[in-house]
Amino acid sequence: MRDIAALTQEYVDASSSAPHGRSAELVLQDGPLRQSVLGLAQGAVLSEHDSPPAGSVLVLRGAIEIVGASETIALETGMLSELPRERHSVRATVDSAFLLTAVTDI
Repeated sequence: MRDIAALTQEYVDASSSAPHGRSAELVLQDGPLRQSVLGLAQGAVLSEHDSPPAGSVLVLRGAIEIVGASETIALETGMLSELPRERHSVRATVDSAFLLTAVTDI
């Protein structure tokens, strides 16, 4: 069992001091299900990447933007969204942490 509040603080702090402004850890794996906590310092970007077959993002602290070809999804603390079904990038508008849930095989 993992303490999400503690992980949130840990990854916000770690991203602030990381060279590229980001930190991440796979915190749960069960078959095709993956959950990771990611921290992004203000202005840090996860470059464009493919979406898993199914996934969601829950913002634990801060605010992020998921930028795809067809839309930008702005999320703040406590907001949950499915991942776009297209290549996308993620940018933190303030120091942030989020829980990424991905299903890697359907």
